[in-house]
Amino acid sequence: MYSKFFKRAIDITISLILLPFVVVIGVVVAIFIWAEDRGSVFYLAPRRGKYGKIFKMYKFRSMKMNAPDIRNADNSTYNAPDDPRITKVGKILRKTSVDELPQLLNVLTGDMSLIGPRPITVNKPLSDYDEKRRVRLEVKPGITGYSQAYFRNSITSEEKLEKDAWYAKNVSFAMDLKIFFATIRSVLFRSNIYNNSNE
Repeated sequence: MYSKFFKRAIDITISLILLPFVVVIGVVVAIFIWAEDRGSVFYLAPRRGKYGKIFKMYKFRSMKMNAPDIRNADNSTYNAPDDPRITKVGKILRKTSVDELPQLLNVLTGDMSLIGPRPITVNKPLSDYDEKRRVRLEVKPGITGYSQAYFRNSITSEEKLEKDAWYAKNVSFAMDLKIFFATIRSVLFRSNIYNNSNE
């Protein structure tokens, strides 16, 4: 009942309440992003949503225009404080997670939820997905999620997928509430922001 009805109602209600504040913050952020390199304000990232549907995920651009895609040994995105691809404004956006705020638009359109597994990249056909990758696609991806709230970039990409598959099987209001408060704590204390492991 919660997953099918109440979760969506909560997503819409909270997103509409937050939207005016996000718009105000977005105007300020957009000015700083454009002023630094005259590039685009948003980055539209192709991602897989529920049941593998591909959609464009909104983010404030934190990297230089046309930055190359660099990966760690486990295929997770390279993310380090000395990453030369990140702009000066982008470093602040990432540390504060403000770059994720435009995803409220994805929540309102129904492609995402406030809480769920982080959207998976489109780098292989669905037929090549293993069980944990298929299971996590049974729920909508979220702005924040179990792995994001508790581990962020301190664990490998495969570990994140396993934990998010567990979440997809155990979605509940109580779990989402815990993730919500854990996310606030993680952002405030800037926990596990970077992962530049090449092991």
